[in-house]
Amino acid sequence: MGNNKGFFTLVFTRFIRVKINNKNGFDIGSRQISLYHDKDGNAEKLTSLKGSTFNLENGVITETKLDEKSVYNEKFNNNYDHRKFALPALKAGSIFDLEYTVKSPFDFLLQPWEFQGEYPCLWSEYEVTIPPPFHYVMLQQGDQHFDINTTKGIYSNFSIQEETGASNTNMYNVSGTSAQQRWVKKNVPSLHEEPYTTTLENYNSRVAFQLNYFQWSKESDRHDHLNTWSATSKTLMEDENFGLALNHENMWMTDVLNGVIQGSNTDEEKVRNIYNYLRDNFNTVGKEGYAKEGIWALSSLKDVFKKKEGNVAEINLLLTAMLRKAGIKADPMILSTRDHGVANTSYPLINEYNYVICVAYPGNKMVTLDASQPFNGFGQLPVSCYNGWGHIINEENPQAVNFSADSIRETSVTSVMIMNDEKGIPSGSFKAVLGKSESFNIRQEIRNSSEKDYEKKIQTGEGSDKVVENFGIDSLNKIDFPVTVHYDFDMKSPSSADVLYFDPMQGENYKTNPFKSMERRYPVEIPYLIDETYLLNMDIPAGYQVDEMPKSVRVNYNGSEGLFEYLIQKGESNLQMRVHLKLNKAFFPVEEYSTLRDFFAYVVKKEDEQIVFKKIR
Repeated sequence: MGNNKGFFTLVFTRFIRVKINNKNGFDIGSRQISLYHDKDGNAEKLTSLKGSTFNLENGVITETKLDEKSVYNEKFNNNYDHRKFALPALKAGSIFDLEYTVKSPFDFLLQPWEFQGEYPCLWSEYEVTIPPPFHYVMLQQGDQHFDINTTKGIYSNFSIQEETGASNTNMYNVSGTSAQQRWVKKNVPSLHEEPYTTTLENYNSRVAFQLNYFQWSKESDRHDHLNTWSATSKTLMEDENFGLALNHENMWMTDVLNGVIQGSNTDEEKVRNIYNYLRDNFNTVGKEGYAKEGIWALSSLKDVFKKKEGNVAEINLLLTAMLRKAGIKADPMILSTRDHGVANTSYPLINEYNYVICVAYPGNKMVTLDASQPFNGFGQLPVSCYNGWGHIINEENPQAVNFSADSIRETSVTSVMIMNDEKGIPSGSFKAVLGKSESFNIRQEIRNSSEKDYEKKIQTGEGSDKVVENFGIDSLNKIDFPVTVHYDFDMKSPSSADVLYFDPMQGENYKTNPFKSMERRYPVEIPYLIDETYLLNMDIPAGYQVDEMPKSVRVNYNGSEGLFEYLIQKGESNLQMRVHLKLNKAFFPVEEYSTLRDFFAYVVKKEDEQIVFKKIR
């Protein structure tokens, strides 16, 4: 920390040296530096930016320097700008150096440090020196074993400038012991994206800091920085980019609102009608409009209402305002989505939240609502929202609500029936009642293409052995209900071969193990509990008998935490089968990975087994 305008400035200097082994490493040469600024004109400054790429050409080392003209600024949101650039002349075998300094007047923005990322690192070092009046909470995650971890005190003198009037200042000297801490990790492995991961940001080795309070000594005044949720709620509700408009008269919505709730007999009917109106008539700006704006509304609610579009925060804040206007108790809630990372539950750190929903209380019953997604049923949230604690923003009674993936279950039932006609030619029917998440996905897919295109996709998946007929999708537009896909199919007549091999799962099986890696360094996080059932009822092909068929099995996962059932029985002229996969938890710690991997390996192998029919002689 240095001294600027009589007070402290955070000075962050970074040096990085990278060797590019092959073209897959070129992305590390594209850099982005984030700079914060506030509405009062205070801003972080990027200084001393230097970069060079070194290549060996014809036995001579050449240096290509970064041109300052190639560095450009991109406005990210109301508080952050990005400086973007790419190191020049990169190719396989290149080595580049990069060094820069960021000077910040914001004492609450002490830079975090990530020791681990998507590339392996030979040496990762971070050194922090904190002057005596600053007291930070240190937040650590991931592997906290360091090759070097030292702390020492450095006695220093400080010159402080105090403004006592319009043009008068007092200068005085103080002294104290600064705390210097140094961490070093050597030969840090990279973290690779694996299936069923929220975000790797939750698991890389890192340290971060949150300003707790400012106090020179035990005898001097203490100035707390960390707020309570009540204080944070008050600040947010008075912010024009969040809650300021929620309690206004908002007369501009009166006529439309009266029409929307006309005929509503109960508070819940009012909530449903207002929610459905916003969900079905407003567009969410951008594919993932929340990613950039976070919890902030960039337009006034009146403009959002007029244009019938907005980001996630704007639409759900408008929903809250309309409910309140209709006399329904409602509050905004902030949370962090799965791809954004888990928010720290100990302190109200607003930058860790990126999504806004609405909480309504019809008849004293709490209902969570997200009108920004066109295929959310009433009271349903996208699975991405189930990522730990969300916070209801209410000055008098702020509340934390846990959104656990263990609280939602994805239940699906697929039924296949195959019958022989009087000539012995098989035909059948297919019916799949989908879970909420899969229903959401199919509605989105059909919205982006067409129902006819989806039927063609089904026919392509069935191959040339089946002809799909009487295709239909039920409840496609009834958002509160699961989607049901159903169709009939004609099958080719059995060949005259002596032996027939038949797939009883009819393509509905797990074809590969989702957990391929032998080892995993972080937990498995499935977005919901799994409950899948497959039913088969079929006639034995005319002129054939069962020669071999899979054995019935029941396998439990870790006691009562899951099961896999494969039950099959043969009658005189038909076969019946029931396959049931169920997981009663969604989070699997690292030490369970091999067990989970073996469990799914067994499922894949078992579901791939065939029934063998032999011609009757």
